Amino acid sequence: MTSTLIRNVTVVDGTGDPRYLADVEIADGRITRIADPGTLTDAGTVIDGTGLVLSPGFIDMHAHSDLQLLVNPDHYAKLSQGVTTELLGQDGLSYAPVDDRTLDGVRKQIAGWNSNPDDFDWDWRSVGEDLDRLDRPDAAGNRIATNAAYLIPQGTLRGLVVGFDERPATPEEIARQQQVIRDSMEEGAIGMSSGLTYTPGMYADTAELEALLTTVGELGGFYDPHQRSYGKGALEAYAEMIELSRATGCPLHLAHATMNFGVNKGRAPELLALIDAARADGVDITLDTYPYLPGATTLAAVLPSWSASGGIDATLERLQNPETLARIRQALEVDGSDGCHGVIAEWETLEISGVQNPELADIVGKTVEQIAAERGAEPFDTFVDILVRDRCGTGILQHVGHEENVRAIMVHPVHTGGSDGLLVGGKPHPRAWGTFPRYLGHYCRELGLMSLEETVNHLTGRPAARLKLVDRGLVREGYAADLVLFDPDTIADTATFPEPRQPAAGISHVFVNGVAAIADGAPTGARAGRALRRTAKGTASVDG
Repeated sequence: MTSTLIRNVTVVDGTGDPRYLADVEIADGRITRIADPGTLTDAGTVIDGTGLVLSPGFIDMHAHSDLQLLVNPDHYAKLSQGVTTELLGQDGLSYAPVDDRTLDGVRKQIAGWNSNPDDFDWDWRSVGEDLDRLDRPDAAGNRIATNAAYLIPQGTLRGLVVGFDERPATPEEIARQQQVIRDSMEEGAIGMSSGLTYTPGMYADTAELEALLTTVGELGGFYDPHQRSYGKGALEAYAEMIELSRATGCPLHLAHATMNFGVNKGRAPELLALIDAARADGVDITLDTYPYLPGATTLAAVLPSWSASGGIDATLERLQNPETLARIRQALEVDGSDGCHGVIAEWETLEISGVQNPELADIVGKTVEQIAAERGAEPFDTFVDILVRDRCGTGILQHVGHEENVRAIMVHPVHTGGSDGLLVGGKPHPRAWGTFPRYLGHYCRELGLMSLEETVNHLTGRPAARLKLVDRGLVREGYAADLVLFDPDTIADTATFPEPRQPAAGISHVFVNGVAAIADGAPTGARAGRALRRTAKGTASVDG
């Protein structure tokens, strides 16, 4: 048995309990022994942990690595910041369950999230087949870089059963969606997500969502919604999600629960009061956030929902019809678009982060307002031109956050960390590389908003409980050795908006299932992650 001993290390175990000094042994993918410092000596590899902290690996509760785990298997953006487990299938849009038609539509719609390679082998259609693909080792025995669990994406599900048009689902279509949920959770999905400002998921009314959540809850899953608005009417949108959870008994996890856009400045206490009141009534609620102000999405997402009915090709046709364009402009610049969270488009806040069309590379890093000024054009016309030329595949940063809201929400006792990181584009959001060290460095060490123990609990043990992970998320004997070794005095994010692809500082080692993916601060090339599936005993790899 080959073992690794981390000697004389400060253990922050993920529970929130006080830190302690120990020797920790890893063997066969597990934490085999935790003993008083200086008492363990026999090991194949010895790491001096003096002055360092050993914590559970960080759990990204809102990841968009669905395709990138396979296309760019080194996955350095996540490993370098200590992430060992990711929750995929977010915002109601991912690549399973699908048929050929649905897959084509989803690939086009989220090209700005994950790219859309033509030469990739899309050899799955069901959730089970997707998880099998993630779990398949390559010729060298390497698997995916991190562990990955999966949510059924409600928008994709609706696209499969109902289609991409704006219309109510029939009772028969709702029943069919419920059956696909049952099948998908039997195959390993652990819950369902929604993106209720993204088509076609946003076309589902509350009654349709209630039927789906009833099924998810009956099977022991949870609901992870990006609700109908984070801007105008945000509190009402949160209330709808909470009432759905109350009515169905399905646990609720609020995705990237920010209170951004100008209309919500200083209103985080109202959201937290709403959550606390529901929890006092017995509603099971958790949430995740990222420790930054701007958000990130696609440029097409700000369009009004009716203009995106039928998918990307139908949208592009509307963008070239003068009468339809006039309606879109009215929604974006006068009335407020539901795709833009009920507020008018603020062109100075929409920064291009990535494009699919290489002819547009020069606009990356500029706002729509800046591009329009350079062209001597109107911002709306510039917006439309970019969408048409890039076939709606453009990624954006949306500069709409408020620091007081970010801080108030992150210290709440049901908070967890989620990067919402998009890994593609010429200039992606730095949260894809920096979320977890930013919590530990800036907000914990520099600002003192939470203790080290509290911060680690937010990023490890607490999300592990929500995901029902079996033997993961804590530093305990017998648990899977998903671990991070870091210097609490130097851990920090180095990724910035000008230079977003920068690894964290202060992280020495990252172990995934006992295998060192990062050693002495450098990637090893080893990939030992597993697909984590719903089982009778909890969320686990198929072989435990």
